Amino acid sequence: MPKLSKIVFLMAAMVVAFAARPAFAVVEIDINKANVEPLPIAITDFQSNDDIGAKVSGVVEADLKRSGLFAPVNRAAFIEKIANPDQTPRFPDWTAINAQALVTGRVVQEADGRLRAEYRLWDTFANQQLSGEQFFTRPENWRRVAHIIADAIYERLTGEKGYFDSRVVFVSETGPKNNRQKQLAIMDQDGANARMLTSGNDIVLTPRFSPNRQEITYMSFEGGQPRVYLLQLETGQRELVGNFPGMTFSPRFSPDGQRIVMSLQEGGNANIYAMDLRSRATTRLTDTAAIDTSPSYSPDSQQIVFESDRGGRQQLYKMNADGSGQQRISFGDGSYSTPVWSPRGDLIAFTKQSGGKFSIGVMRPDGSGERILTTGFHNEGPTWAPNGRVLMFFRQPAGAGGPQIYSIDLTGYNEQQVQTPGYASDPAWSPLLE
Repeated sequence: MPKLSKIVFLMAAMVVAFAARPAFAVVEIDINKANVEPLPIAITDFQSNDDIGAKVSGVVEADLKRSGLFAPVNRAAFIEKIANPDQTPRFPDWTAINAQALVTGRVVQEADGRLRAEYRLWDTFANQQLSGEQFFTRPENWRRVAHIIADAIYERLTGEKGYFDSRVVFVSETGPKNNRQKQLAIMDQDGANARMLTSGNDIVLTPRFSPNRQEITYMSFEGGQPRVYLLQLETGQRELVGNFPGMTFSPRFSPDGQRIVMSLQEGGNANIYAMDLRSRATTRLTDTAAIDTSPSYSPDSQQIVFESDRGGRQQLYKMNADGSGQQRISFGDGSYSTPVWSPRGDLIAFTKQSGGKFSIGVMRPDGSGERILTTGFHNEGPTWAPNGRVLMFFRQPAGAGGPQIYSIDLTGYNEQQVQTPGYASDPAWSPLLE
């Protein structure tokens, strides 16, 4: 993370909560229902001496709307114009336009140059404040403060952590198909602040975030050889994990960030290996004549899910972290690949190829409860939001010049494209920033 962003963490940790009467909240979202009706919420322009207040509240509104759980009320319908966010709003003016929740706030530049951003969340039907906080940061970090506020509102009204203050690393693709340049890139989860991390001189694949948030692992064909690298996002320092004979695929961190699990090809087969990043010692976890790849740890580090064609075609298997207890968990029609364990531990996302189409789906860790979320010409590579409720993946429609990144929630109804500077593939979602 750049140092500028780090300042937000230091300052945001110094949260000052406004006094609010604890009371039963009439307004809340039951996210466990099969079909959740989006909650009507009014988000006013935050008060400020320039346009920064409106920009912050605009990002908050966009975050909440994109989640599919909130329906921001059109500002043209607002009756009361909030002049002082410290005053209790006229609740009947907001219930009249069916706003079940109301967000007010301000953004002020302090004498020392910092921004002070504050918000209040109101229950318009219960006539009470639900929460209120203020944050201090440097002016250039205003978008991150907006994401933090959106997360706070999301958590207060749903009861679970938000995911807006997070980033996504991906492969940015430019140029013609026969000479495609692939660069490692990073962006905020909403597609803003995209920047390149590598030059594009060499092909890069499968970037993955470390749980410590400051580091990613990826595969590069630098010098024509496939190698696994660690990249420190704050410093830009790059480190070669190791030189392995043959091909190396799909490196991914363990939940504690101390190990990498990956697939190493030897001859015509590939097996799963784990590497201790401190000692650089490797441990072989599978030993078959098949192709075992795409390993992913469970959040408690006790198990690994992976794909293997040992049964004739690609299917999903899981095993204990030491390689014991290998068992198949996918039994539907078609082929299964790119499994990734949810941060909540309750689901495994995957790519499924069947009937000439590619689908993104989820199943329980024992293989039961398979659900397809989206199907198309080519969908691949799911990655989980930090709260385990939303997935990103990449898609290339028939005839398209290149892939694009999309997001979809677990209902399968809230699907949307994530805007990137160009073509984009292989997204990997970070944990929440700190």
